[in-house]
Amino acid sequence: MSEFFINRPIFASVISIIIVIAGAVSFTSLPVAKFPQVSPPTVQVSAVYPGANAQVIAETVATAIEQEVNGVENMLYMSSTSANDGSYTLQITFALGTDMDMANVMVQNRVAIATPKLPEEVRRQGITTQKQSTQILQMINFTSDQEGMDELFLSNYALNVKDELSRINGVGSVRVFGAGDYSMRIWLDPRKLKSRNLTTEDVVNAIREQNVQVAAGQIGAPPAPPGTAFQFTINALGRLDTVEQFEEIIVRTGAEGRIIRVKDVVVDPQEIDGRVRNGVEQGAKDYTFASNFNGKPCATVAVYQLPEANALNVATQIRQRLEELSGRGNWPEGLNYDIPFDTTRFVEASIQEVYTTIFIAIALVVLVIFIFLQDWRATIVPVVAIPVSLVGTFAIMAVLGFSLNMLSLFGIVLAIGIVVDDAIVVVESTSRYISEGLTPKNAA
Repeated sequence: MSEFFINRPIFASVISIIIVIAGAVSFTSLPVAKFPQVSPPTVQVSAVYPGANAQVIAETVATAIEQEVNGVENMLYMSSTSANDGSYTLQITFALGTDMDMANVMVQNRVAIATPKLPEEVRRQGITTQKQSTQILQMINFTSDQEGMDELFLSNYALNVKDELSRINGVGSVRVFGAGDYSMRIWLDPRKLKSRNLTTEDVVNAIREQNVQVAAGQIGAPPAPPGTAFQFTINALGRLDTVEQFEEIIVRTGAEGRIIRVKDVVVDPQEIDGRVRNGVEQGAKDYTFASNFNGKPCATVAVYQLPEANALNVATQIRQRLEELSGRGNWPEGLNYDIPFDTTRFVEASIQEVYTTIFIAIALVVLVIFIFLQDWRATIVPVVAIPVSLVGTFAIMAVLGFSLNMLSLFGIVLAIGIVVDDAIVVVESTSRYISEGLTPKNAA
């Protein structure tokens, strides 16, 4: 093969140019990650049963879902967690090479079959099925020194940022850690309930019936009595959103017209942890998670990348989007963000080390060959051959489905050493044959 290209230098030059172009194009499209994607794809099913313990969840939720999901196509195994906080999580692991989108659809179809068997409260909260990525790209923290911007406010504002980041190409999923969504928390007093012959279920049913979005209809809509001159659309009070409105919810009406409201069966105001807590207050939906940054409460946003995404491009787009959002007029004054965890820093450093190694290797080849052979022509040959072989490596990586990660970059560094060593040996041997009287063509 070597003789074929030696006898056809123009053809060899064209092939070299094609290899360099293919490698350069492949380099820009190769996915970049800290480590290669070796873990099998997973799909996560999440559900919530408020107030239930782990045993109840395992018997009423886990059993129904897992009986249907078990045996889904290409599934390796599955594991579930039923917690005492009312949460249920099922992770289904699929074989390597399984399309994550198809796996997600297949699991979602199985969960839909099990949904009618679940308790009403679980169906009301919703069952979530989503692809679970294991590649955490960045962790973003939102903090503030101003009063009023507590962990609950930061978490809910981070949900707005989550929507912006989720639209970035290459982002797999975005998860917000912190206090959670806003909710209306009602602290019932068991003694007051007992004295009024009420139960917790009575209060829950009253809230559920009166905290609804009502379609009140219209007045004067056809067919209307003759002489109706106007047609009005009725706007009725829908879902409640203030503490006062929830306090006025009617739980029961007595025979003599006595009305029992929510505010009559809640606990009295009391001070807890330096804060006065009322029987009805606006708080967090879930207090399970807490996030701190440098000793201050914060909201943490975890960004996961898609397996085929270029981590460097995605991280750059995230930083640019955060800069755009922080420069808008609706960005709260005093709100700050930091990126303390960024896996692309290691990748960038590794790529920079590869560049440095290439430059050092080429410089060493030039010095060694020129100093010992004293021939510029012999020096130019490896200087041209080394980049061709290394850049062409990226094209092969793209064909084989490899990514630029810590391991593949380490392999490229080793390959640079091998190429440099071979280049020096080949050029030195060829120069010796030429010095002995052979033509350059025969010496090669």
